[in-house]
Amino acid sequence: MSKNSINIWMWIQDGKIIKAITNMDEGSLKIYDEHDCLIMKRTGLNKLEVKEIENNIIKYGAKKINTTAEPFRFL
Repeated sequence: MSKNSINIWMWIQDGKIIKAITNMDEGSLKIYDEHDCLIMKRTGLNKLEVKEIENNIIKYGAKKINTTAEPFRFL
């Protein structure tokens, strides 16, 4: 598994911070609420499905987080 296949996305929805982690290699999506509680997990996705999900997340105004950046730098 390469680090490049894992993307972390964050956005504000209904006044709450939402975080999503997508993994192309595993074909998975995990969405967390502002308290870092897992609210949705999806596995068994192919690379095209993960990419489509990422494109939809971007439509909500999500920002892709650099995994080597300081925490909460995106705010």
